[in-house]
Amino acid sequence: MLRLQRSAWGGGLALLVACAAPVQEAGQPEPAQQPEAATGLSAKPGWATRHYAVAAANPLATAAGLQMLRSGGSALDAAIAVQMVLTLVEPQSSGIGGGAFLMHWDGQQVQAFDGRETAPAEADERLFLQADGRPMALRAAVVGGRSVGVPGVVRMLEMAHRQHGKLPWASLFQPAIALAEQGFVISPRLHGLLAVETALQRDRGALAYFYAADGSPRPVGQTLRNPALAVVLRALAEHGSQALHSGAVAADIVSRVRGHAANPGRLSLADLAGYAPKQRQPLCTDWGTHWRVCGMPPPSSGHLTMMQILALVDAAPPAGPALRDGVPGVAWLHRYTEASRLAFADRAQYIADPDFVAAPAGRWDSLLDPAYLRQRATLIGPRSAGPAVAPGRPAGLPLAWASQPEQAEHGTSHISVVDGHGHALAMTTTIESGFGARILSDGGSGLRGGFLLNNQLTDFALDPADAHGRPVANRVQPGKRPRSSMTPTLVFDRRDGQLVLTAGSPGGPVIIHFTAKTLIASLAWGLDVQRAIDLPNFANLGGPLLLEQGRFPAASLQSLRELGHQVVETDLSSGLQAIQRRPDGWFGGADPRREGVVMGD
Repeated sequence: MLRLQRSAWGGGLALLVACAAPVQEAGQPEPAQQPEAATGLSAKPGWATRHYAVAAANPLATAAGLQMLRSGGSALDAAIAVQMVLTLVEPQSSGIGGGAFLMHWDGQQVQAFDGRETAPAEADERLFLQADGRPMALRAAVVGGRSVGVPGVVRMLEMAHRQHGKLPWASLFQPAIALAEQGFVISPRLHGLLAVETALQRDRGALAYFYAADGSPRPVGQTLRNPALAVVLRALAEHGSQALHSGAVAADIVSRVRGHAANPGRLSLADLAGYAPKQRQPLCTDWGTHWRVCGMPPPSSGHLTMMQILALVDAAPPAGPALRDGVPGVAWLHRYTEASRLAFADRAQYIADPDFVAAPAGRWDSLLDPAYLRQRATLIGPRSAGPAVAPGRPAGLPLAWASQPEQAEHGTSHISVVDGHGHALAMTTTIESGFGARILSDGGSGLRGGFLLNNQLTDFALDPADAHGRPVANRVQPGKRPRSSMTPTLVFDRRDGQLVLTAGSPGGPVIIHFTAKTLIASLAWGLDVQRAIDLPNFANLGGPLLLEQGRFPAASLQSLRELGHQVVETDLSSGLQAIQRRPDGWFGGADPRREGVVMGD
């Protein structure tokens, strides 16, 4: 199974880099930069299985997870094997240098594991301010050591494995170690993203590993070996997360972060040694006639914002058929967009690390109180309200924080697994921007390759206060976890308690919309998860209405503009993975916009 790489990109898979500028009207604002460049569409069939299934963003990673399930492993075992292979074959999106949120179901209870990165002890709210007091440009803040947070994914997976692992920890690293040593074939997507990358080449180790001697990205089909990563993975297999958070690997990470020539950071050995993952109380919310949707609490904004949108859409006046000619109709898109404006206004005002910021009205689900949302839904009118939407006030709460302006969030990957033991999970994992901070650590081995470090600290507000001096809830503070949009989701049937769906996506703040689309289309509109994922993407972050380029009729765009919407067609490069229960087993879907597949028996 580990030698599938020479055929993994066959079968007619053709991905072309699409770097066309978003289409928009003159004078309209630019949409938020998309997390990773689009690399085309490739039709996916959907996959039916009877006993278990793995959905991940790369065939080699999916195969590693399947190997664990076939060996009697748990969903958690499979996810660890998948994550280690993704570190190697999808380095731009996630890896051991980053963090993750994990939703886990053991057949009895739902658990939420927080492996989000933390700010170093030496960081403060002025981390991204220049000498003149103005915030750095986002791109300048991202590249270099300043943006690197304490990675958390390995320690979080280790915590979860103690509770839910069935196979030995060391065995879960063997597929990734073998691929790192023997080599994997560079995929069209990795090649395409390297071709449009402009900062990674400044890192000497990354330049030597990812690019040829003439500076061109290594070609599709070339076998790439990563001996430095193999050494690190062997150490993790033998010694656990301690091998990343102390010793030679930790020393190399800190040296590269603090010694970055252009943009040094503040990470220390003590920060790495002291990192602790958390188990948080999951948020489970009733939706529709009989669904119960479970997701991450803050510092994730994903569940709260998504469930606000779903409830506001349902509470607003009926808008006629949702689907017209196979795409969401104008009236439905209008209602969804206005609901999104309201939800994202609350997100910008309230949501941050709960260890630093109190929940509005003392509880996070105050943002989902039915009476509160009914009141908010009355603000949805027949025309667009525009971007000037104020946050609500749950229980009459005074506004103590400044609203955070929207800023780009990036990279990420998603893993969904159901096993043969009745366990399931949804895990969204990230190094933030595509290729993270553009720093490659070889773990101190001096060998070729390694793993990329995250730039997660740029998920904090770059400017810690507004013009009136009011602090932003999601500002940098020592030890704080930055707000995230990751939305790993488990859905249950309230009538019998059965798991019916595990889903999630990469995509920065648009993750919330990608995941919402999948839930709505599969559970409210009755599509299978593959057809739900295939639907064109749409989003609103508080500004223009974003529609997936070339996927909506021109007449729809014109009608939306007549309703007062600023419409921008752009690449909305989701990477959805979902697995849905069927009477005879499971049915999995993977996003046609990326290289993921579903495997199972």
